[in-house]
Amino acid sequence: MRETLNAPAKLTLSLRVTGTRADGYHTLDAEFVAIDLVDTLVIDDGDALVVDGPYAARIGPPATNLVTRALDALARTAHVTLTKRIPPGGGLGGGSADAAAVLRWAGCDDVAVAAGLGADVPFCLGRAGGRARVRGIGDELEPLPFVERAFTLLTPPVAVATAEVYAAWDALGGPSGDRDNDLEPAALAVAPDLARWRDRLRDLTGETPRLAGSGSTWFVEGEHKGDGLVVVRTVDLP
Repeated sequence: MRETLNAPAKLTLSLRVTGTRADGYHTLDAEFVAIDLVDTLVIDDGDALVVDGPYAARIGPPATNLVTRALDALARTAHVTLTKRIPPGGGLGGGSADAAAVLRWAGCDDVAVAAGLGADVPFCLGRAGGRARVRGIGDELEPLPFVERAFTLLTPPVAVATAEVYAAWDALGGPSGDRDNDLEPAALAVAPDLARWRDRLRDLTGETPRLAGSGSTWFVEGEHKGDGLVVVRTVDLP
C-alpha cells in the first residue's frame, strides 16, 4: 500500500565535541531543532530507489543512500520515490531524516538501530520532539521545550563530508568554536571557501552567521531577504 512520508531537516544550534571513544567515534553535546524544510518519500511495494527534486543530481548511487541502508538494516524492501529538497552535504541532516522516515514507516523506534545509521538519525526519529539536547554519539536524547523560531539559511554549492571535518578537528588539536560550534574551525580548514559564503550572509543580514554542524550551511536567527537565502521555521515532531 502506498504511503507518503515527510522527512524534516534538522538544524544544529550548538555543538560541542566532548570526547573520542575507543572505536574512533566522537561524542557530542548539541542542541538540535527540526525545521520545515522537508524531503518527501513515497513508499510502494517493490524494490527500487528513485530520486527526484531540486537536489536529485547530487545524490549518490542507491547502494550508498541512507534510505537503502535503513531498509537493509531492517531486512525490508520497498519502492521509494524520494523528492530531495534538503541540500546534501549542507549539514541539515537530510539523509538522516530520510532514513528516520523509513524507520518510522517500518514501525522501528530502536535508538541503537537509528544510531547505527548515523548520529542525526535518533533525533530525526522524533521520539524527543522537535527540539532536544543530543549527547553521546547522537543516541542520548533529552527533550527540550518547543519554541517557535525563524532562521535564515544560506547553503553554498559546497558539500562538506562530516568524516573529513572530524578528522580535521582531531588534526587541529580539538579546537573550540567561538560561535557555539566546535566543528566550525575544522570545517573552514577542510573547505576554506566556506568563509566567503559566511561573509556574504553577514553582509546581507548584518548578523554574525553560525555554521550548521559540520557544514556547509550558514544560518542566522530571524527572517531576512536576499538572493539565495531561505527562511525556515522550527517545527515540533510527533
